[in-house]
Amino acid sequence: MPRPNILLITSDQQHWNTISCRNSEIKTPALDRLAKEGTLFTRAYCPNPTCTPTRSSIITGKHPREHGAWSLGTKLMETQHTVGEDFTAHNYRTALVGKAHFQQLFESGKYTSLESYPIMQDLDFWRNFNEPFYGFEHVELLRNHCDEAHAGQHYAIWMEEKGFDNWQDFFQAPTGSRASKDTRWEIPEELHYNNFISERTNALLEKYNNEDESFFLWASFPDPHPPYLVPDPWHDMYDSANLTVPHVTRGEHENNPEHFQMTQTEKPDFSAWDEDGQSMHGMHSHLSSDEDLAHNMAVYYGMMSYTDHHVGKILDKLDELGLADNTIVVYTTDHGHFFGQHGLIAKGPFMYEDMIKLPFLVRYPNHVPANMESNALQSLVDLAPTFLDFCDIEIPFEMTGKSQKENWLQGSHVRDHIICEHHHEPTTIHVKTYVNKRYKLTVYLNRDYGEVFDLELDPEELNNLWNDPEFQDLKNQLICELLHADMAKESMPMPRVCGA
Repeated sequence: MPRPNILLITSDQQHWNTISCRNSEIKTPALDRLAKEGTLFTRAYCPNPTCTPTRSSIITGKHPREHGAWSLGTKLMETQHTVGEDFTAHNYRTALVGKAHFQQLFESGKYTSLESYPIMQDLDFWRNFNEPFYGFEHVELLRNHCDEAHAGQHYAIWMEEKGFDNWQDFFQAPTGSRASKDTRWEIPEELHYNNFISERTNALLEKYNNEDESFFLWASFPDPHPPYLVPDPWHDMYDSANLTVPHVTRGEHENNPEHFQMTQTEKPDFSAWDEDGQSMHGMHSHLSSDEDLAHNMAVYYGMMSYTDHHVGKILDKLDELGLADNTIVVYTTDHGHFFGQHGLIAKGPFMYEDMIKLPFLVRYPNHVPANMESNALQSLVDLAPTFLDFCDIEIPFEMTGKSQKENWLQGSHVRDHIICEHHHEPTTIHVKTYVNKRYKLTVYLNRDYGEVFDLELDPEELNNLWNDPEFQDLKNQLICELLHADMAKESMPMPRVCGA
């Protein structure tokens, strides 16, 4: 029996409920197809609600504290072992097309970065780049979202090959400065990075098929991460008047930590939280008009449908090449997104389900059950060991993620909990969340506040039980469970092989 191929497809910052088979207000036919032909997991979680830590966990099989890329603005050290190295050692072709974000945007002293200025826009460097990159023997990269200024790398080369030599005239709007009404992609749709990713992914699929090569291929889309921007006709696909826009519930933050409450004020002063001076995602006012919320949600949905369109192109290519039956396809995202839930926007240290739960789809014809939903707990740290297990490659001892092979094939639950970390400041934003079958606990380093939610009776997470006298025994039990779970996932680079 031939070895299975692995195709990982990811979006960026996608809310878990933006798949049309679960939400009738959005259209995602390609993801619906994966759900029909595979299994939709309804309780998948990220190990960190920001990009670099979670993406590093995907390729290392470790939690952020273990692999060291613990926050945005850090890098995954090149000395870390990655799953691509294991696949390469077993004669798989390995490639990443799209967003990597394993490294920081600016260099600082000894902490160099290939994903930083000025090398990001040194196109001659990228034309000649043929070195392994975190275990991937072949990469075609981009770093920007929408029209952010840090476009470059292989995406810029691709645009120039398409005749768009003045691409820098468009990619210069700073993140977050865009007015809500100015959300339409201004250059031809065929130059959008979604086209770059699906075109180059499909070219690699053709190459691997022609050469009869097994592959581990990651197609990494940057949308629907803000800023909100999408080409026609996707821009006008959704009428904001017909969308159910989430809002804060009156009084829901009364029992929450202070920084939740401050987001609901006009000019909050978060200076006491900003210990390292590097700015903090989410620590600002989240107040927004109903009109802007609805408009941005409509554009976000358009971005998601447009991404889905290109996921469909990749799935069609698998069919065309006859690769679908022997390819494990996993679709997910790196973390969630707020577009009004709990009165919040985008992301930050607010460990609600909207932020840490993910869309998660697995298709492997005649192996993974079709047209199935599962509530088995999944974590993105499990992807690397699971992929290796399916391909009969030994899982490195240092990977602390769990192989979900038996769960994907037979439905047996592998996990009884997940842990999600958010470490953005030395103490003020150093957060750890523990989720089991029913409850969620969030603790903060050196703080006496926290969160406890009963996800069964309070799925919208409106009633924080942390200080409720009736639930102190439950809180203490969950704290103990978190301690034991955290100890159990400590990385060990090798087994103990002798007594001394």
